Amino acid sequence: MTIAEVPARLAAAADASLRWYPGGPYDLARTLGPLLRGTSDPSFSVQGSVVWNAFTTTAGPATVRFSQAGSAEVEHRVDVQAWGPGAAAAVAAVPRLLGADDDWSAFDEPAFQATLPRMVREARRRSQAIRLPSSGRMVDQLVPIILEQKVTVIEARRAYRYLLHRYGSPAPLAGSLAPVGLMLAPTAGQWLQVPSWEWHKAGVGPQRSATVMRALRSAVALERLAALPALEAAAKMQAIPGIGVWTAAEVVQRTHGCPDSISVGDYHLAAYVGAALTGRRTDDAGMLRLLEPWRGHRQRVVRMIQSSGFRKPTFGPRMTIQDHRRH
Repeated sequence: MTIAEVPARLAAAADASLRWYPGGPYDLARTLGPLLRGTSDPSFSVQGSVVWNAFTTTAGPATVRFSQAGSAEVEHRVDVQAWGPGAAAAVAAVPRLLGADDDWSAFDEPAFQATLPRMVREARRRSQAIRLPSSGRMVDQLVPIILEQKVTVIEARRAYRYLLHRYGSPAPLAGSLAPVGLMLAPTAGQWLQVPSWEWHKAGVGPQRSATVMRALRSAVALERLAALPALEAAAKMQAIPGIGVWTAAEVVQRTHGCPDSISVGDYHLAAYVGAALTGRRTDDAGMLRLLEPWRGHRQRVVRMIQSSGFRKPTFGPRMTIQDHRRH
């Protein structure tokens, strides 16, 4: 059996399937990359040009397989197969998830490009295949981002992985090619069942766990924010104590594919952007001033700086990893 025959065979065996054409260059792994909580995220499995993802839709859980094909000579496409009670709903959401609504045309206008630093222009020239994903699933993005508040990424991802294995569910069965151990993240109801000592074992302090619990008591209202414009959704999210500008921005970047939201309050971002654009570190206010000429596309500018390969000099001590389990 050839590689080309695999999607056809899987489509026949799947509960729902789709072939999506992005209409230009496309990079599946880099587009979905912001949704993964590290390479050990149990809800994802990346196998070369194939990405598996398990998540819960309004119709139930689904296991989804994405495989990319195409080249400069052959039109790019993504073949999608889904299994489980939520398969049809998952497939219906796939185009937005893969960045179908992400429109770079204004960013790519010659007049706008002329205002950008050379680093950003060059990164965009080399990164035509990147899209900003829109998952539309508020709880799935909000919880791991709350876990990342004021701690290192390593700590947050370790905690998320522990809690997902303890309180998530096995992904719907998806045939012989499905990766072993693929998991569904807990639903809002399952997160609310996590006892205080399990948060403690996961290394999550009481402030972050309380924020998760507080937010998920309004899970139904939270999910409705997916239908609002990104900036309105971000503002409404911040009405929940413990959710500030940084958290809201990180969420809508992923749930809405927001091209403008900036993670103000990030431990590294302001210094990174300042170093990239001026050669000097700056603070949040300075970062916002630097990015202001590109309002409406500020997140795109940041993504292109990150795609450029730029690495900022080390300006100070790294954040210390905390172990809340000892207290």
